Amino acid sequence: MPEPVTGAGQAVLLVLDGLGWEQLQERRHIAPTIAALAGGPITTVAPTTTATALSSITTGLTPGEHGLIGYRILLGGEVVNVLQWASNGQSRRRSQPPSEVQRYPAFLGEQIPVVSPFELCHSAFSEGHLRGARPVGFRATSSLAIEVRNELEAGERFVYAYYGGVDKIAHERGFGDYYDAELRAADRLVGDLLEVLPPGAALLVTADHGQVVVGDNIIAPSADLLSMVALQSGEGRFRWLHARRGATDELFDAACSEFGDTAWVHHRQQIIDDGWFGPSVPPPIAHRLGDIAVVAYQPVSYHDPLDSGPFELVCRHGSMTSAEMLVPLLAGIRQ
Repeated sequence: MPEPVTGAGQAVLLVLDGLGWEQLQERRHIAPTIAALAGGPITTVAPTTTATALSSITTGLTPGEHGLIGYRILLGGEVVNVLQWASNGQSRRRSQPPSEVQRYPAFLGEQIPVVSPFELCHSAFSEGHLRGARPVGFRATSSLAIEVRNELEAGERFVYAYYGGVDKIAHERGFGDYYDAELRAADRLVGDLLEVLPPGAALLVTADHGQVVVGDNIIAPSADLLSMVALQSGEGRFRWLHARRGATDELFDAACSEFGDTAWVHHRQQIIDDGWFGPSVPPPIAHRLGDIAVVAYQPVSYHDPLDSGPFELVCRHGSMTSAEMLVPLLAGIRQ
C-alpha cells in the first residue's frame, strides 16, 4: 500500500477502468497529476476483465471464491454476459439472481458509499458485486468529485468511486489522440478529487486491467474445431471452449494445433491446479468455466459470433500479458 495511506483519517478509492500500468508509463507526460502520486504497479486478477476484477476489488476475494469468474460464464446451462446479466439479449436477473450467483457482500458488509454513473447504480451486475453498499449516482463526470466531497464532509471514512471513460475510449478508438485526450480528462478528475479531500485524507487510484491493441487481428476457429464445440464463453483474449460430450481431448489437440502459436492452451483443471483463479475454486464455480481455455499471448482475439457488440473493438483485454495484468496502485494525501 502506498505510504500516503498510512494513518489517513479518510480514504477515497478511485477505480479508473482500463488504465494499465504500462499504458500509463508510456504517457506520464499526459497525466502529470497521476504520475506524481506515490506507489507503483500491482497485478490484477485472471481473467483481466472488468466483471471479475471489480468483484475482487469490492469483495476482497479471488475469482475462484466470488465466482464472477469471467465476462461471459456458464449459468444454468447457458452463457450469461455478467456485465449485462443477460443471455442472447434477454435479462437473467430473475432466473439467475445476482445475490445467489455472487453470495458475498461488498466491503465486508459495511455500507460504503459507491460513487458511480447513475445508470450503473441499480444494475444487476452492481447488485452482484456491490451488494450492501450505498449507491451515489452522478450524471456528469464533473459531478463525481462533488459527490465524493459531500460524502467525506458527511463523515464517511471510506468512499469508493468508479470511472469508466478510459476503458470505453481504448475499446472504441484504440491508442492515439482520443485516448490521450481521455487520459488528460482522467488526470483532471484525479486533480479535482485531490482538491476536495479534507486535510489528512488520502486518495488511492487503481484499475481493473490494462489494454492491448488487437484491431482486426481476429482469429476465427475452423469449422472442424467448432464441430467439437457445444458453447463458447469468456471473451476474445480468454476464450473458453465447451466441448461436446466425449470430445474434450480431441478438442484440446485441435486447439493446440490451431492456436498454439498465438495462445496458451490449457485444460480447465490445469488452470485451476496452477492457481490462476486463486488457491480454491469450488466445483460449482468451476462448472461455470469451459473445458479448454485459449488465452492469447499475441495481440489477437478469438472470434465468437455471440460475443460481439455495436462496434469492432480496437483494444481488448482478458489475457495474462503484462500490458493487461499490471495496473497502478497510487496514492496522494491532502496535507
